[in-house]
Amino acid sequence: MTVANPSRLPLDAASSPRTVLLVEDDGALRTLTSRSLRQSGYNVLSAATGAEMWVTLRENTVHLIVLDIMLPGTNGFDLFRKLRRESDIPIIFISARGGEEDRVLGIELGADDYLAKPFSTRELAARVGAVLRRGGGVEIGGEPGNEGQPSDAVSFDGWHVSLVRRELRSPSGAIVDLTGAEFDLLATFLGYPQRVLGRERLLELSRSRIGDSSDRSIDVLVSRLRRKLQSESGEAPIVTVRGVGYMFRAEVTRA
Repeated sequence: MTVANPSRLPLDAASSPRTVLLVEDDGALRTLTSRSLRQSGYNVLSAATGAEMWVTLRENTVHLIVLDIMLPGTNGFDLFRKLRRESDIPIIFISARGGEEDRVLGIELGADDYLAKPFSTRELAARVGAVLRRGGGVEIGGEPGNEGQPSDAVSFDGWHVSLVRRELRSPSGAIVDLTGAEFDLLATFLGYPQRVLGRERLLELSRSRIGDSSDRSIDVLVSRLRRKLQSESGEAPIVTVRGVGYMFRAEVTRA
């Protein structure tokens, strides 16, 4: 299986048309959506089932997957879990199940976006573009010391982060397992240390545009990340500013 991580693409590849794999069992919707994405400048491959998805991935280079949840056979959530064990390719969920519970599950798994059916094909194309741009490393590749653009090697309170390898090490040196959404949120906090960020701003800055600032998606994600960053004393560098949002209180050092 060959999938491409947009943040690791060379400049010439990043400027060429990206390939999107649409996994959707509804034939009419699959055709309509594929046509719209092609008109937006993407190369589009399609699959009706999880089995077809795996065949397509083995035979092609894919930069992003648009994945329906309610598929025949293996559902989209299970396919997502298996994909994440093999790759960090960006994934956007689409589903007729647009309730808060499903959006929260999507963000907990680490999806890059979640779009409820029926949706505008123009909106989907816009979200695909936004996810690919965020995946291109714009927010994490700046010069050291530029606000919002931490360099690759970052440390705080004894923790060490490699933004290029997307790796977090605890003060003991152990690698901490983070979902894609959790790591992107951490990278956002590291770019704006000791500043209060509202929920809407966090959603805007991070790759994890699932739901909106009125639901509890970002709160769930912050809670999960906070637990993983807790010290032996039970403290974590992310604090809640009641009625406003969150702040990363630790001092951040950039190599």
